[in-house]
This record gives sequence, C-alpha cells and structure tokens, in this order.
Amino acid sequence: MSVLTRDEAQTRAQFLDVHRYTIALDLTTGEDTFDSRTVIKFTAQAAGDTFVELKPATLRSVTLDGRPLDPAALAGNRLPLTGLTAGEHELRVDAAMRYSRTGEGMHRFTDPADGETYVYTQLFMDDVQRVFAAFDQPDLKAVFELTVTAPDDWTVLGNGVATRTEGRHWTLAATPLISTYLVAVAAGPWHSVRTEHAGLPFGIHCRRSLAPHLDADADEILDITRACYDRYHEKFTEPYPFDSYDQAFVPEFNAGAMENPGLVTFRDEFVYRSAVTDTERQTRAMVIAHEMAHMWFGDLVTLAWWDDIWLNESFAEYMGYQTLTEATRFTDTWVDFGIGRKSWGYDADQRPSTHPVAPDPDAVPDTASALLNFDGISYAKGASALRQLVAWLGEKDFLAGINTHFARHKFANATLADFIDSLAHATDRDVHAWAGQWLRTTGVDTLTPRISGTDTGWTLDVVRDGSRPHRVTVGAYDLDPADPARLTRRDLLALDLPLSEPVTAAGHRPALVVLNDGDLTYAKVRLDAASWDTALRALSGVPDPLTRTVIWNAARDMVRDGDLAPAAYLDAARVHLPRETDLAVVQGVLAFAAIHLADRYLSDTDRPAALATLTAISRDLIRRTEDGEDSGLRLTAVRHFIDAATHPDALQEWLESGSVPGGPELDPELRWRVLTRLAVLGAVDPADIDAELARDPSATGREGAARCHAALPDPGAKARAWATLFETDDLSNYLFTATAQGFWQPEQAALVREYVPRYYADAVALADRRGPAIADAAGRYAFPLYAVDEEALRLGRTCLDSAEMIPALRRKLVDQLDDLHRALRVRTGS
Repeated sequence: MSVLTRDEAQTRAQFLDVHRYTIALDLTTGEDTFDSRTVIKFTAQAAGDTFVELKPATLRSVTLDGRPLDPAALAGNRLPLTGLTAGEHELRVDAAMRYSRTGEGMHRFTDPADGETYVYTQLFMDDVQRVFAAFDQPDLKAVFELTVTAPDDWTVLGNGVATRTEGRHWTLAATPLISTYLVAVAAGPWHSVRTEHAGLPFGIHCRRSLAPHLDADADEILDITRACYDRYHEKFTEPYPFDSYDQAFVPEFNAGAMENPGLVTFRDEFVYRSAVTDTERQTRAMVIAHEMAHMWFGDLVTLAWWDDIWLNESFAEYMGYQTLTEATRFTDTWVDFGIGRKSWGYDADQRPSTHPVAPDPDAVPDTASALLNFDGISYAKGASALRQLVAWLGEKDFLAGINTHFARHKFANATLADFIDSLAHATDRDVHAWAGQWLRTTGVDTLTPRISGTDTGWTLDVVRDGSRPHRVTVGAYDLDPADPARLTRRDLLALDLPLSEPVTAAGHRPALVVLNDGDLTYAKVRLDAASWDTALRALSGVPDPLTRTVIWNAARDMVRDGDLAPAAYLDAARVHLPRETDLAVVQGVLAFAAIHLADRYLSDTDRPAALATLTAISRDLIRRTEDGEDSGLRLTAVRHFIDAATHPDALQEWLESGSVPGGPELDPELRWRVLTRLAVLGAVDPADIDAELARDPSATGREGAARCHAALPDPGAKARAWATLFETDDLSNYLFTATAQGFWQPEQAALVREYVPRYYADAVALADRRGPAIADAAGRYAFPLYAVDEEALRLGRTCLDSAEMIPALRRKLVDQLDDLHRALRVRTGS
C-alpha cells in the first residue's frame, strides 16, 4: 500500500476543493465485511489527474460524473482519476470493506460476556481508507453526511446527532467542515446515559456488560465533562463548534482516546470494573479534559500536515492538566504529570529517535513517518514547553493568542507559523525566537546549582548544559528545628536562565536548594551535594508534593545517567515512601523502582534484594492504611506486594480467601494480578487458569487468562504462546498484547533464552503482515525486555542494520535497543 507523501498532499490540496461526502454504511452484511457506498462532490481547479484512496475487500463499482471507471484500475490503495476537467465533479464508489481486529478502520468486537457485537471506527492518519473512499489528507476538509444500516437492536452514534429514520436505518446530522480522519461511527447495543448541558445533548456509552460500572461512575464522568466544557467556554471566545457531545467507551481501543468531533471514543478500561485509586480517576478525568480541548485545537482548527501534530497533542495535553486543576476537585494534576507523565518526554528526548516538538516539514515526508511522532515528545515534552511558555508569556497573553488563532483559522487548517503569528499578535515578547529555541530543537537541558555561603549570605549560580532559556523558580528550604525530618520553605527565587551573574540572598546557606521548584520548565536538574544529603534525610518532609516530585525526578535522572546507584534510589524509597502523603508520588516512585530498577537495571544477583525492598515498602504501606483511611494507597501497596512476591504462600492464601487480610477484597483485577504472579512462580497450572476464566468470562478475563497461560514457566506453554503471537494472525490487538506481556518474565530468562534471536525475524514478518498497530504492540510488549546482555544488544542492532521492516516496528526497535544499552551501562557502571 502506498503512503501519502507531503508533496503529493500539497499538490492535491492545490488541485482540489472537496465539498461534501455522502456515505452509506451497511453493517448487516456479515461478520467479515460491511458495505460502503460513497459519493464525493469536489471541484478541480484546473484540468489534470489525481487519485482517491480506499482499501476495499471488494471494489464493486466506480463512476466519475456518471461514467463508469474500471475497478481493476485500483493500485494498492489508490484509484486514479484521470482526465479531470476544471470544475465540479461527482465520484461514486461502491465497495465491501473488511472489519478490523487490530483497532484500525472499522473494528469489530464480540463481547464474550454476553455475545453482543459492537463496531466502531478509528480513522486516524490514513485508516479512513479502510471504511470509505476519500481524498485522505487533513487539509481537504469537507462536510460529511452519513447514513448507517444496523441490526434492529443496535444504536448508532456519530459526529452529529443520530436519528433512527425507519427500522434499521439511521441518519447522522451533517458535520461542519472537518478532516477525513475525524469522521466517526460507533454502533452496537450500547448502554447509554444521556443528559443535556448548555442546550446540547450529552451522552456516555459503553457495552451492555459494563452497564453497572458505567452507571456507578456516570455522575462523576458527566460532572467532569460539564465542568471542563464550562471552563473552556470561559477561556475560549469561540463556542463549542458541534451539535452534540457523546463519549463512547469502546473495546480493544489502541490509544487512550480519540478526539472525533462530537463523538470522543475512549478505551473502555476507563469504565472501571474493579477498585481503582483516586489518581487513576484523575487520569480518566484528564483524558476527558484533553479530548474536549481537541474540539477547538485539532477539530475546529486542524493541522495542515502531520509535521504539526504537536499543535494538536501538546495543546490538548497542557489544557487537559491545567483545566482539570482549575475546574474540578483534582487540584494537584501537575504532580501526576511530573512524576508519571513527564518522564515519557524526557526518555524519548534522549534516544536516537528524538525529534523537535515541531519538526521540520521535510522530516515528516509521508504518513508512515508522521505516525512515529505520536510519542512522549509530541505529548509530554510539548505540554511542558507550553507550560514554560505560559510561565514566560503570562496566561492572559497566551489565551489571547490562541483565541486569535481560533478566530483566524476556524473550520480550516493552520501551521506552526500561523500559531506563532497569533501569539505574536497578543504580546510584545519575541515568541518567534522562543519557538526556535524551544520547538525546533532536540534534547534535554541539564541545570546544575553551584552554591556557596557564609553565616550572613549565600550565593547561587546555575550551570546550564544546553541552549534553551528557562524561567524557573528556585526553592530554598531549612530543616525544621522542632522536627529534623521536616523542611520549611524559606524563600522562592524567580530566575531567568542563563543568569548574567550569580544571585545572592541573605541568611545562611539553606539546607536544601531545589532548581525548577514548581516544575514549570522542561529540564533535568541536579542537587548539590549538601542538598542531596538533606533530601536523603528529609525528602518526605518537603512540604509541597510538586517539589518532592522534582527531587524524585532528579534522582531518577541520576540513576539513568549513571550518577546514582539503583540501590541508593531504592534506599531512599525505603526510607521515604512509607511516610509519603501524595498517592501519585508513591505510584510513580514504585513504578520506576519496579519496572526499571528491579526488572532491568539490576543484575539477577541483585534483583532479589530489590524485590525484598519493594515488598518491605509495600508491607509498611499496608500496615499504615489498616485504619481504612486511604484505600487508594492501600490498593497501590497491595498491587506492588503482589508483583514483587517471590514466594506463593501469601498470594495463594489471599486467592483462596478472596481477600487481603484487612481488605481489600479480591475483585477481578486483583484476582488476575495474583494469578499472573502465581503463574510466573509456577504455583498454578492451566486448569487453575481456566477455572478463573470460567469465573470471569469477560473480555478482561480472557486477556487475563491469555497473560497467565503465557507466563507459565513451562517449555510447552512458551511454545504455544509464541505460536499464537507470531505464527498465526488470529489474536486481536488486546489478546496479542496480553499474551506478549505474559511471555517475558525476569525470573524466566533461561527458559526463554532461545526465543531472543527468534524474536527479530518473527517480529519483522508479523509487522509486515499485520500492519502498524500490531507492529507497535510487537515492538512494545513482545520485545525481550529482560534479556539485558551484550548478545541481545548485538542481535537487535544486526536486525536494524540488515532487515527491511515497516517504520512503526523500526522505530520501536530503535527505542528499545537504546533503552537496553542504557540498562547495560547502568548495570556495569560504565
């Protein structure tokens, strides 16, 4: 299949003006395909040739201005339209299209809990071609009118208000001008909760089997939605531009959510079947806020080409966290961003695959390369850059600039240059220079303090390893005389870096000096030796959780850079996490300690001690929460106790009793978590797993069973799992991921060593057969993470050097091998 190049898109955008799509989808034709009939009305600006894209199972007929075209002319995904005259044209396409099981195009899912079937579209980038014929590029906006034929008991949702016209037939209200990739349809026997707000119909929808769980959280979800909607209308001068606002929680969704105008689709793990922490509820709320921000930045004003994807994602990421903080009960969202999200950007920015937040257009020559930029740089780094921009520019001027942007480009397309011009219209500051320094460069600056002092004054200089200007706050802290485990903030210094000269302040040298206090910039920071000694003694006594986040991130960066031993990080966690009061901080530190330190950075010899430390921390937190006051902290501790267990006895007792002593009860998520760990330890057999699946025959249960079967320390189980992953194409995207997650385990390195060299050839072939979504899963989850040795690195690099592979897999392997190289350096201290 041909990918669309930027040059081709520019040529076609100059040649065509697309007015309207009239699309009829018939979802009643069978389990494998659906019918798609499309009428496109467009104008050619001059005589010439072009093409339309589609990926049909069967192309039945094509007519151009009433003249039949030969379906056999379809070459890959392109149908040539030759000999066009200047003026208006009408293209009609009749095709059968194939349902997807990979979350691309029209995904079809049958719920094992009740046998009900659901379909939904995910048309991002170039997957609209899997559903209907289109001039598929973001700057050829058009009006879309859809009709859908669906089974009698189904409900159809779309970008506009859906109306059942007769029997099986539904009509969706015509959209305003939108891009092809934003068209959306979701159909099935949905369970729906509907309301109205600000004169618009609002709705939330999920599978019937999840109905009780959606109902339990409906008030919270809708309250968040209304609060964000109202807050955006306070910030933005352009009103919400669509006729309704539906949020559908759909099965086997690859991303967190998708910003389809009027019909946002979310992964339905956000409909919680089991207990979750308040931080996880905050994450769901942030995604709601993020996707709603896209209604303006992304949908109302859309990128012209994919090099500006950051304009969509960085903006929505920043607005999601900021608006949640301003408009809801979740007032510490930037703590979670700092400890749990920002590292995604930092890590990506230190790999060979890094790119500027706003890459040069020539660096994104086609859609395949554009897909690779949906990463921690476009989201986390970009949002961090915008947060720094607001700190430097001021929120008033920032909002004035983006409102100018909306007014200038509504229902049209815009570029980075357009955005910067809109900001420049609102301020006297040189935002063009700022954009060049922040958005067109790569890498992470490092800020290191140089501190000297006497009894009467102290002096701070900051060494900047990098090139960006930074507006930062520096926190100065003293030990509390009444409690040496606590710190009090003496002062906050606002600085613009680089400094022209050192800064001097009155008083003795503080016990702790924290650069980037408040986390307003994007940079690695270091602590001076005296401050680090203070942090080791009193980190949990720092008064603000965002300051503690900055310190923990400094320690994380030092470990990754080889400047702090993993054992020292674990020692700090052992001392301070039992006293930590912010749940996001606990979760972030434990996640890094478990996933990176215990499982990759430490040798097999040192790993048992790390697991013992994680177990001790978890046990302390469980004891601390025996009064039931902090169920989220207790749940976090229980999860990590399970994952770090090296002996099965306690877990088997919990599973048999159905509860952790003192709570919580083992809900489905905890039961599968326990069973997975027991499978890794060889303490259950296939019959035990099948019995649990009979107890929980849901989609999540099916994934849990796949994960457990693949985790069994048995050569036959590994062979069967490998065959289902790489030798057949039967697994859906979610079942593939679950099986891959179970296969590789740190405890089983010797058992699966023979599969490490097999992985590369098998993954390349799989990605070529099944496409980008499965390639991403194969590179992310099926990669041999725990083979941390020089031979594994050599095998991977040989594959990169010698094998032809699709870009999605190549990018994942580049990143994974760089992470492997880093893990080796940390292990060896080199």
